[in-house]
Amino acid sequence: MTVADATGGPRTTSDRGVPGSLVSEVEATPLVPSPPKGRRRWGLFSAMVLVVCLGALGNVWLHASTSTAQPVVAARSTIERGTLIGRDQLMTVRIDKDLALRTVPGAGLDSLVGQRASLDVAAGSLITAESVTAENIPSEGHSLVGVAVSTGMLPGVELVSGDEVQVVTTQDPLTATDGAAATPVTTRAVVVSEQTGVQGSNGTQTVVTVQVPTVDAPQLAAASATGTVAIVLDSRDR
Repeated sequence: MTVADATGGPRTTSDRGVPGSLVSEVEATPLVPSPPKGRRRWGLFSAMVLVVCLGALGNVWLHASTSTAQPVVAARSTIERGTLIGRDQLMTVRIDKDLALRTVPGAGLDSLVGQRASLDVAAGSLITAESVTAENIPSEGHSLVGVAVSTGMLPGVELVSGDEVQVVTTQDPLTATDGAAATPVTTRAVVVSEQTGVQGSNGTQTVVTVQVPTVDAPQLAAASATGTVAIVLDSRDR
């Protein structure tokens, strides 16, 4: 509609009495949509918390596993029986504590240098108290003899280096000519090493390497070749 303004001229208004110029400005102003409200991503938040918890548990497990491991001495390279042990042949490794293993603590590595290997030690194997000796093997006046025996002619326990044994030589009763000939002969010896599962003329046997006086070595070696020997373990109390 058209009305007169203060100057008497015509002025256009809307039906609600709003000036036309204001109506044009309102219609010309673009409508700006309100920004959407952010949604909380609870799934992502839960995943982050889970990752943090798993990391903490992993650190606890790692600390617990490493705290029970102890440094022990092992062979860096192969050490042959009777050779002097050098510093470059040894190393320290960490293993879980096992009371069944008579290992040498890592702090005792230097004490092994200069000693002799009492048995063959493969590279990577743990060094035990029985692996080394301060004496040369065989010692002066002694010899090493390999005695092959069947399982039934051995003690029921594993023989270890340093065990004192009696090697008993018997004659086959079928070949004995009188009672005196069948009398067993005993040779005292010290175990150096034991090797099981050796295939021989009498089947699978165990070869026990023993140190005996040199004067007894030929007779013991001849008896071992006949397969008529047995090994008796003496007391380990010293």
